[in-house]
Amino acid sequence: MKLPLVCITACVLSMLGACDSFEQARGARSIFQLIQGPTPTQAAEWALDEYDPNARYRGIMILANQPFGGEPLYMQLYVEAVGDEDAGVRSAGVRGLALHGSPEHVPLLVETLDDPDAIVRLDSARALQRIHNPLAIPALLKHLNIDNEENELVRAECAHALGQYAQPRVVDALIASLADPNLAVNEATRSSLRTLTGQDFGLDMAAWVEWTRSTDDLFAARSAYFFPAFYRDRKLIELLPFIPDPPNETASLPVGMSPAIE
Repeated sequence: MKLPLVCITACVLSMLGACDSFEQARGARSIFQLIQGPTPTQAAEWALDEYDPNARYRGIMILANQPFGGEPLYMQLYVEAVGDEDAGVRSAGVRGLALHGSPEHVPLLVETLDDPDAIVRLDSARALQRIHNPLAIPALLKHLNIDNEENELVRAECAHALGQYAQPRVVDALIASLADPNLAVNEATRSSLRTLTGQDFGLDMAAWVEWTRSTDDLFAARSAYFFPAFYRDRKLIELLPFIPDPPNETASLPVGMSPAIE
């Protein structure tokens, strides 16, 4: 028994898992066009829609995840999005800078780390893991501290980002952060301390302090810092022909960071 085309289409749309898939289907001339998603031109139109923040968010995210997303025209779009009145659009702008930005964008990311929205702050901390610029250190130290940052996920991501900066004040702040009541913060802090010092005293603050007082070089056994890479297994639909693989990444050094451990 052959299934009607409308049933096949409905099944595929269901597999895509988007509630607004039928809305997206308007104007599509084939099921393959639905699978491929919007064109860059459509995404750009959405990104510039001054009346619909959801469209701006979606358009910016689509463009940011394209191979050409780092071109100057799109970089300006991300920079402008960071100042948007909608928190979701600001978050999209930060993510665009995280994927394609350079050390010159760090001052802007430092500002977004003070955003009133926790999601924007979280994306900013993650962006600062991917771009190296010592100008970020004071802001990261500030938001590592529970007295300044109420969101534990933001504190954890700041702890991870600090693992690329071999400075005594960073080590001191990370050791102090081992007292944070959140386990995720503790583990991110411990990971950064291992990266910076080559030592591992677990969550034992006293042992860490004793070691720092007894060593002549905090960073003699330092190892290279790599930002956390995005990875997920393929979904069922991504096993089908013409469906692209998930946008998995390879762990890498932050942009602007020397490959040599100084």
